[in-house]
Amino acid sequence: MPVETEIKVRLADPDAFRLRLTELAAMLLSPRHFEDNFVLDFADGRLRSRGCLMRVRLARGTAAVTFKGPPLPAGIFKRREEWETQAVDGAVLLRILAELGLSVWFRYQKHREEYTLRPGSPVDEVLHIALDETPIGDFVELEGSEPGILEAAGKLGLRESEFIGDSYYGLYLRHCQDRGVAPGEMVFAEAG
Repeated sequence: MPVETEIKVRLADPDAFRLRLTELAAMLLSPRHFEDNFVLDFADGRLRSRGCLMRVRLARGTAAVTFKGPPLPAGIFKRREEWETQAVDGAVLLRILAELGLSVWFRYQKHREEYTLRPGSPVDEVLHIALDETPIGDFVELEGSEPGILEAAGKLGLRESEFIGDSYYGLYLRHCQDRGVAPGEMVFAEAG
């Protein structure tokens, strides 16, 4: 069973963080690109009620469909089963899922750039790092093993007290609540 282990941290200065990545010889995996994400569920909300997520992500002319299982016990980390595959046509994929009874209940957008980093000794792995510019602020996601995330976070100047285990939906709800606005879609103003 593939299990995703990750944390998010809010970034006050993405440019300074990029500089730190360069200093640590992180490799650019994917330059900055736009992503449009559609979260789906059945009318009865059975996926959300189980803590699961079904998402279609459109980016760079392709689509990916992802299923994430309910959160697993993980302390300061966010851990959950994750299954993902690519699709050629996102619009057709969304239509197929609609025909199966799923509908979009949340949409969120971001600009993302992705890096890989080998934290070093004693952890021998490649960590995935994503810098996300969202309508509610800038974040970094670190994905890998728990020891790898902790080691890389330390080298990147990120403190455990800054770790966020919440989803973008949860962060968006809190953002709306803090501002006294009704939640809708987490999209950039130009998206409408």
